[in-house]
Amino acid sequence: MPHAVIPDDVRAGLVPATREALSVDSIELGPRLLGAVLAHETDEGVVAVRLSEVEAYRGVGEDPGSHAFRGKTPRNAVMFGEAGYLYAYFSYGMHVCLNVVAGRPGASSAVLLRGGVVVEGLELARRRRPGASDRDLARGPARLSLALGVPLSASGDDLLAPPYTLLLPAAPLPFEAGPRTGVSGPGGGAAFPWRFRIAGDPGVSPYRRHPKAVG
Repeated sequence: MPHAVIPDDVRAGLVPATREALSVDSIELGPRLLGAVLAHETDEGVVAVRLSEVEAYRGVGEDPGSHAFRGKTPRNAVMFGEAGYLYAYFSYGMHVCLNVVAGRPGASSAVLLRGGVVVEGLELARRRRPGASDRDLARGPARLSLALGVPLSASGDDLLAPPYTLLLPAAPLPFEAGPRTGVSGPGGGAAFPWRFRIAGDPGVSPYRRHPKAVG
């Protein structure tokens, strides 16, 4: 998809993402994705979302919240490949969540796209999310994937090639870090302060502490 489909006012201050820029630790990549624009083109048209909130996940043996923690499986195999590819999975058997693979091949880390604001294709996003307010069109990981029109079967797609466009801020934006959502056990999400967000941005989702979090 050519970058020209994204309006000039949206592209201002952004540069095309490269494999090298994404081949860093997920905890470093997370903040770099804030303010980035991800666009997806289908037969219906193009929807682009400016990212407001993400969560970083590390790999084998490092992060018990990561799908790669216990090793490579058919489900998570894309996490072990090159950076910049899409890792999509079902949450609670019904919601599709989207992740950008991070790091060098074998790192098995990724960044979950938790929320954003639709900046192009608003009418199409509204049709995909009937009844939702404009603020809530992509505010939350499942809502974001629906607004973009990215299905589970897209897992393994290259986000640096059509039908996607991924643009990063030319300079990192100010951000806040906090506990990752839905973490159980000692310390809860505070043990993993890898949720990154643009303070006060309308695309940031509500924080939900896991009911079995301790401490």
